[in-house]
Amino acid sequence: MYKSSTAVACNNNIEYKNRLFVYEVVGLSQNGNTKNLNYSIRNSGSVYLTVPYNRMNQEMQRISRLGGRIVSITPVNKENPVLEMSNSNQSEQQQQNSKSMTQAKEKVKVPVNIYRPKNPYVGKCLDIYDLVGEGGIGTCRHMTFDLSEGDLHYLEGQSIGIIPPGEDENGKPHKLRLYSIASTRHGDNLDDKTVSLCVRKLEYKHPETGELVEGVCSTYLCNLKPGDDVAITGPVGKEMLLPDDEDANIIMMATGTGIAPFRAYLWRMFEEGDLNPDYNFKGFAWLFFGIAKTPNILYKEKLESMQQQNPDNFRLTYAISREQKNPEGGRMYIQHRIAEHADELWELVQNPKTHTYICGLKGMEDGIDEAMSKAAEKHGVDWIEYRKQMKKEHRWHVETY
Repeated sequence: MYKSSTAVACNNNIEYKNRLFVYEVVGLSQNGNTKNLNYSIRNSGSVYLTVPYNRMNQEMQRISRLGGRIVSITPVNKENPVLEMSNSNQSEQQQQNSKSMTQAKEKVKVPVNIYRPKNPYVGKCLDIYDLVGEGGIGTCRHMTFDLSEGDLHYLEGQSIGIIPPGEDENGKPHKLRLYSIASTRHGDNLDDKTVSLCVRKLEYKHPETGELVEGVCSTYLCNLKPGDDVAITGPVGKEMLLPDDEDANIIMMATGTGIAPFRAYLWRMFEEGDLNPDYNFKGFAWLFFGIAKTPNILYKEKLESMQQQNPDNFRLTYAISREQKNPEGGRMYIQHRIAEHADELWELVQNPKTHTYICGLKGMEDGIDEAMSKAAEKHGVDWIEYRKQMKKEHRWHVETY
């Protein structure tokens, strides 16, 4: 089982404690203060500082005090010992690293808008089943569509558009709605011929009339039967893609159907196994899942089985608002769980291989920022600035609605 925050951060990444990192810094001027850095200021305006892991926070603070801004952080590895180079060679090596990273990214082709609203792909519903248990709140269903008659393919973290049939109140065709894909690129059947969604039926009472209002597209989808045709567009989205690094740490924070992309991640990490030779996850995954009641834990049985089978690589933390209490005695929401584990999470995000993903209801980010700010303050770090740096490094991913 999970032993400690240090064990989590280092179980698969212990080498980082002894690693060095090169900071590319801009905004420093050649003055009395910066002369003490013992690094020359280049014409490009960039300075390259080699920093040991255990001094990363202190160096960030010092650079900030001197008016500098960190543009990039590059790990020094055995194959690329930047520390042994002169500063001018460091600059050249940084450019080479950047070029190599760009070339590596280009190898992974991200499909976008293969099918558009004017010419959607029409696939049949193959399977649909309830995800909310007895005593739960609302209707939420998992559904799978056939892709075998077209060229629609996708990556984990992307979305597809669904065009509901019929017309709106103005007599125009309904506009598409986007839904996060809940299956891996190989589909639930691992044959590259399906795509799955996790859809909650939108229902609420009109504030003035008190009448029940149902969402057009979500109601349409939740009422589907196997064999029904569905108009699909996309895929779209690059914000929530998983890193190619199989040793990465993946922190996931979800509310409700925000679990959809994380189901795709986790199935790819732990369920495909030998059937998926192009990806062998060896990192650490931690899912924070906020729901109203236990019967509303979507994919509960599979998630818990996955954790039991992969105790060193997967941790699962629930925030069940109507059943659990936070330290103040109120309802337990996901931000309270983040606050409980903020010190562990702070240690994890120091690792350049850690990526954080947030998906769910808009506004959940504020509580997460508040919790992480308190952990960062203990180390003299401004969390908001640190988060912005993570965003620049493509390690902070948010998709809320």
